[in-house]
Amino acid sequence: MMKAIMYHYVRMPDAAYPYFRFLHFDDFKKQLDYFSQNFLILHPSVLNEQKTTNGIILTFDDGVKDHIDFVLPELQKRNLSAIFYISTGVYDKNKLLDVHRLHVLLGKFGGKHIYDTLQNYLKDEMLIDTHVDEFKRLTYNRQLNDEYTLLAKRIINYFISYDYREWIMDRVMEDLVKDEEKLFWEFYLSEKDIQQMQDAGMIIGSHTVNHKVMSKLSFEEQDIEICNSFSTLEQITDGLPVRTFCYPYGGYHTFTEETEKLLEQHNCSFAFNVEPRDIELKDMLYRRQALPRYDCNLFPYGKIREN
Repeated sequence: MMKAIMYHYVRMPDAAYPYFRFLHFDDFKKQLDYFSQNFLILHPSVLNEQKTTNGIILTFDDGVKDHIDFVLPELQKRNLSAIFYISTGVYDKNKLLDVHRLHVLLGKFGGKHIYDTLQNYLKDEMLIDTHVDEFKRLTYNRQLNDEYTLLAKRIINYFISYDYREWIMDRVMEDLVKDEEKLFWEFYLSEKDIQQMQDAGMIIGSHTVNHKVMSKLSFEEQDIEICNSFSTLEQITDGLPVRTFCYPYGGYHTFTEETEKLLEQHNCSFAFNVEPRDIELKDMLYRRQALPRYDCNLFPYGKIREN
């Protein structure tokens, strides 16, 4: 059966970020060896067909520098192609997205420090009740997070209103990180990097503008996140050969039927959810805007190394 595999950070250790969670580059290479020995690694263009093909599809989220520093050279060495999903808001603001600010803060200071710092600014009226029980039950169940890291992630990524999230993250970054602008340029793919990756045969896809939970947004806000992200990527690449999308965070709690309909309206060929199972023919025929995808940590060599 066809399996899509999801990656995020692939890098080498950095002493300045002792708590950062990433797939070690050596383990990434071992996992590619494992996939090559046990499956056929497919070109993602097979997803344009109305059928399934036995093999592996490689996907990478968030448009981070890791993907051109480590991933692209390794894929090229092996004559492989993959999909890279980009959140385009970073190119409008020249500023880290809040989800990535949190990763950086947790990686540098650990969960307890960041949770305590958030409490200096967090007020009850900033939290929203909608979907809270669902988010508590369904988020981060496949990650090994300590109690404070889990709380910080759920607060910032799910529970807090978007009216307040950036303000709080601005305050925490000001307290703890002194040169965010320099960090920004080191963190993300540049527009030139994205063009280079497409020229190298990689597929570039949308990961929205601002990496927000789509089910928390109005219909109009979802439309803007999808439409503007594709528009920006079209400009950066001088044209996308295929439109593809993946949901920030993933899981059926993070998007709605409206989201899937909007993707169809914007000529998206297929989109990825996060659901650990194979892609079946019925998915390709009847629900191409919510294709299942495995986290790489469910396969040999895909787990994060613990300190």
